[in-house]
Amino acid sequence: MSISSVLLLDDSSPLVDPSRYTQTVGALHYVTLSRPDIAFAVNKVSQFMHAPIENHWAEVKRILRYLKGTLSLGLWIRHTSGYRLQAFTDSHWSTNLQAFSDSDWAGCPIDRRSMGGFAIYIGTNLISWSARKQKAVSRSSTESKYKAIADTIAELIWIKSLLRELGLNSEAQHYGVIILGKLNVKFISTDDQIVDIFTKPLSSKKFEFLRSKLQIATRPEVVREY
Repeated sequence: MSISSVLLLDDSSPLVDPSRYTQTVGALHYVTLSRPDIAFAVNKVSQFMHAPIENHWAEVKRILRYLKGTLSLGLWIRHTSGYRLQAFTDSHWSTNLQAFSDSDWAGCPIDRRSMGGFAIYIGTNLISWSARKQKAVSRSSTESKYKAIADTIAELIWIKSLLRELGLNSEAQHYGVIILGKLNVKFISTDDQIVDIFTKPLSSKKFEFLRSKLQIATRPEVVREY
């Protein structure tokens, strides 16, 4: 999305055929399974499924043009991701979970709710992500960040339980703003905050930089380490 783009409810005429909008946005949700770089934009246009207007449709077409121009890109999962693969029976086998979370306080001009997001990695592989408007209005940026980190922790707990079912151990690290007993928390500067790509529109240069941090590339050898 353009950094100047603001989607409102009624700043243009209603669509003559809203079904085309809902069908296209529904299809884009499936695309996000392998293209997390469009998760924020798809979430934004999904908020107007009940009454789409021409400006909303223009934003959907912008997403489609972006995908058409980047058909060679995809989410790469690599086996050389910072740990050795061993048999499940090896009790010393472990994975390194790292999670990034953030929020854009009161980012929606319509209802003043914040946009929250997270990115969770095993080694250098992105395995889970989210770009979602928070359910309640936050009174401060700190409150919105607490809500974002709560969603992230819930996802981490689920992933850790899944790994345990597979007979694997995991060590979780979380890059956020609060300290919890079982999490190793570190500060991430605004320039390096990966989750910005899930919470707000960005300039082309920063978008492409953070896209590479999601391990989205045309072939494995060009993927950058975060």
